[in-house]
Amino acid sequence: MSPASLRPARPSLRVLIVLAVAQIIGWGSVGLTAVVAPLVAADLGMDLPAVFAGNSILYATMGLLAPILERAFVRYGARSVMIAGSALAGPGFVGLALASGPISYFAAWILLGVAGSATLTNAASILLNEIAGSGARRAIAALMLVTGLSSSLFWPTTAFLTGLGGWRGTCLIYAGAMWFLCLPLYGRGLSPRAPPAAGVEPGSDAIAPPRSSTFWLIACGITLNAFVTFGLSAILIELLVAEGVSRPDAVGYGAMLGVVQVGARGIDFLGGGRWDGLTSGLFAGILVVTALILLAASGGTPGAAMVFILLYGLGSGVLAVVRATLPLAFYDRGAYARAASRIALPLNLVTAAAPPILATILTSFGWEAVLLLTGGCVLTATGIFLSLRRHRPAAPTPIRA
Repeated sequence: MSPASLRPARPSLRVLIVLAVAQIIGWGSVGLTAVVAPLVAADLGMDLPAVFAGNSILYATMGLLAPILERAFVRYGARSVMIAGSALAGPGFVGLALASGPISYFAAWILLGVAGSATLTNAASILLNEIAGSGARRAIAALMLVTGLSSSLFWPTTAFLTGLGGWRGTCLIYAGAMWFLCLPLYGRGLSPRAPPAAGVEPGSDAIAPPRSSTFWLIACGITLNAFVTFGLSAILIELLVAEGVSRPDAVGYGAMLGVVQVGARGIDFLGGGRWDGLTSGLFAGILVVTALILLAASGGTPGAAMVFILLYGLGSGVLAVVRATLPLAFYDRGAYARAASRIALPLNLVTAAAPPILATILTSFGWEAVLLLTGGCVLTATGIFLSLRRHRPAAPTPIRA
């Protein structure tokens, strides 16, 4: 067997473009509440927290559905599951457009959560792993670098469409985008998975998964970091204000955070061939802990707040990639699909719960309690990642041309 044949496969540029466009549309469209929440609240007679609870329902549903979809990903392949999810997302947005009160509004978000579990980040990562196995790390990092721009692209788009046809009309346009853009992209832009050899069960090409204790360490480390990053991002402005930063400055720092996080994903992408997700997770955890300690000791001075945004943005941006790439250090092919689907359950539930939990702690116990809790979570996760170094499978001998 030639050395070239032993190199990991790489997703084609066409596959990356298809996934990037569809993922930007998917994440950008479900983020519409950031723009239209006041209009929805006034129209449906709901308060703002109830409107934003729709996104929490989205994440919770995605998490609960992920283990159920695990078998479909392994048996039928990610492309087939994503096609079905795109078809289902259309009725979800139609239901949102036709909502007349809280019950129908939340029901639409449940449907969108089912569709999201089949189409969004976890599904895209599984598809790239089907193509490239452990060589998918850079492709996943590149995809997440691009999709990090979804809110920057879709918030003004949503505002423009809402100005033309109202929030209900915007939902109908996004339903059309699911049917007439994402569905053809997945159906025609992605090739069907190659059929397995005769007598081989789909997904059986996976390496034997590490013992269950390794899986739980991976899941706990990823989930603890997600609790911190999703929770802090939601309450960042209020946290900085409580620390003594003026509200206009806090808003400015919050706007900087997204730019820094996207930049961190770019750095991780450029170094994707030199280190794996476990190494990235360790480095990012150290950055986040350092940022939290600095913020706690600074007293809210503008200079310290800016350094906090820089360090925290770099660390949290890399951790967003680690959530998808860390299992690649331990699993391949079908085993990755199983592991990623099972990790998605606690990950999405934490994503839904972290903002209200940290907001409650901030208002009830103060910023010190928030920093103590989040710092403890990241330290614990970093310790877990350190212990995982002993569980990592031996890397194959590098192949030279």
